[in-house]
Amino acid sequence: MKRTQGDKLVGKRVEFGDFQTPPDLASKVCAFLASRGINPASIIEPTCGLGNFIFAALATFPNVTRAFGMDISAQHIAAAQARLDRRACIPHLDLRVADFFDLSWREIISGLPAPVLVVGNPPWVTNSKLSTLASGNLPPKANFRGVGGIEAITGRSNFDISEWMLMRLVEALHGTPSTLAMLCKTSVARKILAFSWDRRLGISDAQVTRIDAFHHFNAAVDACLLHLQFGHPPSRCVARVYADMTADHPGAKWGSYDGMMVADADAYAKWMPLWTGAAPSWRSGIKHDCAAIMELIHVRNNFYRNGLDEIVELEDLLLFPLIKGGRLYADDYQTAGRFMVVPQRVVGEPTDFIERTAPKTWHYLHSHLHYLQARGSSIYAGKPPFSIFGIGAYSFAPWKLAISGLHKSVDFRAVGSLKGKPFVLDDTCYFAPCSNESQARILARLLNSPEAREALGAFIFWDSKRPITAEVLRRLDIVALAQAMRSDTQTVEAAQAVQGANRKIGRAVHRTGPLFAALSP
Repeated sequence: MKRTQGDKLVGKRVEFGDFQTPPDLASKVCAFLASRGINPASIIEPTCGLGNFIFAALATFPNVTRAFGMDISAQHIAAAQARLDRRACIPHLDLRVADFFDLSWREIISGLPAPVLVVGNPPWVTNSKLSTLASGNLPPKANFRGVGGIEAITGRSNFDISEWMLMRLVEALHGTPSTLAMLCKTSVARKILAFSWDRRLGISDAQVTRIDAFHHFNAAVDACLLHLQFGHPPSRCVARVYADMTADHPGAKWGSYDGMMVADADAYAKWMPLWTGAAPSWRSGIKHDCAAIMELIHVRNNFYRNGLDEIVELEDLLLFPLIKGGRLYADDYQTAGRFMVVPQRVVGEPTDFIERTAPKTWHYLHSHLHYLQARGSSIYAGKPPFSIFGIGAYSFAPWKLAISGLHKSVDFRAVGSLKGKPFVLDDTCYFAPCSNESQARILARLLNSPEAREALGAFIFWDSKRPITAEVLRRLDIVALAQAMRSDTQTVEAAQAVQGANRKIGRAVHRTGPLFAALSP
């Protein structure tokens, strides 16, 4: 289909993250900064666009003598220059067309009268999105977070362009009497704080003030004003978080302790004895990236409907009752009738045995192989046909203590089996394998307690796309929790059994049970 001129303009707008800051929001931010005692001699807007922020700052701060604005768009700079030409008695303002990634920000900042205010709204777009657009508006190719292995392959090396920009700016501001005030995604603000604290970049004060991104930008994302001050003796690694620009008192305090970012510094300090590193080995559910083929709904007898609305006949052998995150959270899965094809017992296991032990399933998977081969993730490259991830002996434990990672609530469920087969979970869920129903139910009560929810809340950032992760869950010592709550002996023993031995539970059950014998190649 031929692209219209309008399509091209929208594409460029996405490519450069070109969502101009509304003038009223720019004015409110500058007034807010002035109310916090900011009084700069120089102003920098690194991605100034039409100049809304830089002109609002010039109107707000009377002592500014120098200002600098740059943008990669010559059209935007021309429009900003036209606005400048209509103004009188303005301080020296340098507007120029330039690529952020080509400039030496340390030299620019050091050449301006102090104190310096760096203010603006960098692009809200990721490097992977720009790559799909074949954009040249990218920083130098580098895995700058040092993410490797499976994490890099599955997406943790993806980042917002604003994240890279803000990292370069806080490095340049280190050691100078200056202020950084940037609109950004809240997730980016956390990464910048962690980056700055980890490298001891001299932040003397840190504030995060939430903004309504949907109202101002029609963007359904959690966003904020990140406000950092440099140049004074650095404070402890704590950032005050405000609900909006009218709030007098912070609603939370983020912090960094022993290299860990925490969502509630007070809760972290209160429950300090629970962060021992002796937590259960929480697992994620099964990852297959092909729900249309691998997930089915039972119709009758041995017939199932897949996501293509095809009715297929399959053996029972490789079908396991499935719980998806939404059903788990709602505690409504016993009668859902959902099943998953589980063609491997461990990651990388050969799948040719299926042709012999479950020929109908083999034919089904082979006839839909092109869907499985079209899976985008490189984790499947070079693996046996129909491969899945997040699979191991633990997946077949008869009981599991499970939680949805996507929902904004701490709600653990005791999950058992259906007609002799253990429920499996999709990859939006996390679980600890349990050897029996009693363990699972006792620990569900323990972890759904107000005390456990408060303790876990120290690490959970509820504005995240996936607020609950295995990394968060693995920080909590459930034995220490049970002891701190003065739980009964049965609860402490259940916590000890799962925390100390859950790596062995699934393996022992799986290898000695009839399922293992039936699946053996």
